[in-house]
Amino acid sequence: MPEQDRLGRLSRRAFIQAGLLGAGAAALLPVSVPVAKPKDVPRNRTLTLVWTGREGRWIDHELWNPYAIGSNHQSGPGIFYEPLAYYSAFADKEYLWLAESYAYSPDFRELTIKTRSGITWSDGVPFSAEDVAYTLNSLRDLGPKVRWGVDVQQFMQEARVTDPNTVVITFKVPSPRFFYFMTYKYDIGVYIVPKHIFQDQDWTTFKHFDVEKDWPVTTSPWKVVFASPEQKIVDRRDAWWAARAGLASMPRVERNIWLPSAGEQQLAQALITNQVDYSMSMQPATLPTVFRQNPKITTHSGQKPPYGYMDWWPYSLYVNNEKPPFNDKDIRWALSAFIDRQQIVDVSWAGAAEPSPLPLPAYPALLPYITAVKDILEKYNTLEFNPKKGEAIFSAKGWKKDSAGFWADPQGNRLSLDIISFGALGSAVGPVISEQLKRQGVDATFSLPPDFDSRFQKGQYTGALYGHGGSVNDPYHTLRLYQGASVAVPGAHLVNFAKWKNAAYDKIVDEVFVTDMRDQARLMELFRKAMEIWIPELPDIPLTYNYHRIPMNTTYWKNWPTAENPYVNGAFWHLTYAIVLWNLQPTQ
Repeated sequence: MPEQDRLGRLSRRAFIQAGLLGAGAAALLPVSVPVAKPKDVPRNRTLTLVWTGREGRWIDHELWNPYAIGSNHQSGPGIFYEPLAYYSAFADKEYLWLAESYAYSPDFRELTIKTRSGITWSDGVPFSAEDVAYTLNSLRDLGPKVRWGVDVQQFMQEARVTDPNTVVITFKVPSPRFFYFMTYKYDIGVYIVPKHIFQDQDWTTFKHFDVEKDWPVTTSPWKVVFASPEQKIVDRRDAWWAARAGLASMPRVERNIWLPSAGEQQLAQALITNQVDYSMSMQPATLPTVFRQNPKITTHSGQKPPYGYMDWWPYSLYVNNEKPPFNDKDIRWALSAFIDRQQIVDVSWAGAAEPSPLPLPAYPALLPYITAVKDILEKYNTLEFNPKKGEAIFSAKGWKKDSAGFWADPQGNRLSLDIISFGALGSAVGPVISEQLKRQGVDATFSLPPDFDSRFQKGQYTGALYGHGGSVNDPYHTLRLYQGASVAVPGAHLVNFAKWKNAAYDKIVDEVFVTDMRDQARLMELFRKAMEIWIPELPDIPLTYNYHRIPMNTTYWKNWPTAENPYVNGAFWHLTYAIVLWNLQPTQ
C-alpha cells in the first residue's frame, strides 16, 4: 500500500522513544512494527487499552465501517458513529444525542424524530435528518446482508424526511421499541452513517478508512491517525459539537491507543508497570496478583470479588437444535442434568460468579420477570445437577453405554459433542464442562478455533459456549433471541444461535414487540406465556451469569465507572464507551 511506503520500520526501542508506548505495553507488540508520525501526546493524556485481537494482531485494522463483513464496532469503530441516543443501564438514564426529541403516534405506527441542528460531519458536510433516513432505508433494503438489516426490514415501512431536522418513520406494525432499539446500550444500537459517503458504496465491503482523506468521517471528537495489525491510534479532534452544545465535556483523553492482547500474563505485567490503563476482562485468579503489585489498579467492585459487574450476557452451553440428537429437548435436558454449575463457579471462576437460571441478566428491571416464572423453574429446574436424572432420560429412549462407557443410541451411534468457544470464557469453562460431560458418558471435546465467530454465527457447530446479547430493562430482546426470524441475522446480538424454532413462541414474541414498554402487567403475562414454552424446551443450557472483570488503572486517569460511581457499564468495547471517554479525568 502507498501509505505503508511512507511509514518506515522501527524497533521496539524506537517505538518507545517515539512516545507512543511505554516499555511494558510495547512488550505486547512484535519486535518490528510500522509506525506513523502523529503529533506528540504526553503519557498522562494518553489512554492505552488492550482488547482481544487474534493471535496478538488486529485482523480488522482497515475496517472502520461497522456494517462491513468482518468489521466489529467493538474494536474501535463504535466511537465514530454517534447514535440518536445513549442509554446507561447502570444509571438508568437516556441521553438524547443526534436526536433532540422523538414522539410516537398513539398507535405506535409512526415515529417522528427531530435531529439536532448545528452538527457537521468531520469533512464539513452538515449532519441532518437525511443521514438518519438514508441509514434506515438502506438497512431495510439490505436486510440480512448487514447487521440490524433484518430488524429494520421486519418492522419499518419507510423513513422519510419532512424537513432538514425531521424524519418520520412509518411501521408495518405498532413498534413502541424502535427508538430504544436504535439507542446505544451495551452492544445494541443502530449506527447512523454519513449519506454523502455511503450512498455510492457497497456496505458489505466498504472499509471507510483512509487516513489522508480523514476517514472514517464522523460527528464524534475522534479521528484515526494510524492503524496496523499491531495497533490502532485514535486522537482527539480540536472541537466537538456536543461540547459546544453543553451535552458533555470535551474529553480530556487526547489519544486512545488500542493494542491487541498477547495473553493474560503479558497483560498483567503491562498493568503492573503502568503501561496499560484499561483492558479486556481478566480471570479472577489473576487480579489479586495484579492488585498486590500495583495498588493503583481497580475494578467496578474495587479490589474485592467478583472483581467487576454483572454483564448483560449470561453464559450458556449452546447445542445446535438443527442437528440430531440435539433437536430432541429430552437430550438437551439430559445434558443439563449432567452439568454441575457450582463446580463451574468454583473451578472456572474461582468462586467469583453465580449460576444463571435463564438467559436474562439479574438486573433490577428484569428481576420481576424472573420472579414471575419461579414456579415454572421449580418444576423445570434449569440449574439442577442430577446425573441419575440424565441417565434415566437416555435409558428411557433406548440409549446404552458402549464398551468405552459412552452413551450410544439404539443404532449404536455414540453421543459426541464437540464444544467450541473463544477467549476467557472458553479457556475457563471449556475444560471443566467437557470433563464433566465425559464423566457422565458424553464423548465431549473442547477447542478454541480461530474462526469461532464465523462458525458459530453461521451455525457451523454442534456445541458452543457463548452468551446472550439481549435484554437490559425489558424482556423483548432476550425473547427475540429465539424467534425463527432471528436465525439468519448477521452479527453477534439478537441472533437465534441455537437455531430453535417454535411457531407458537414466535407469535407471543411478536405480541411483546407491539406492546407498550410501560405496560408491565401485559408484558409480564406475555413473558410467562413465552417461558411456559421456552423452559420445558430448553433451547440452550443456562450456565452462569457473566461478570466483566475489567482492570482500570488510576495512575493517570480517574473517574472510572465503578459501583460507587456507576454512570455507565465499563466495557470500552460496548457502544457506550464514549460516555466513559467524556467522564475520565487526568490525575496529573
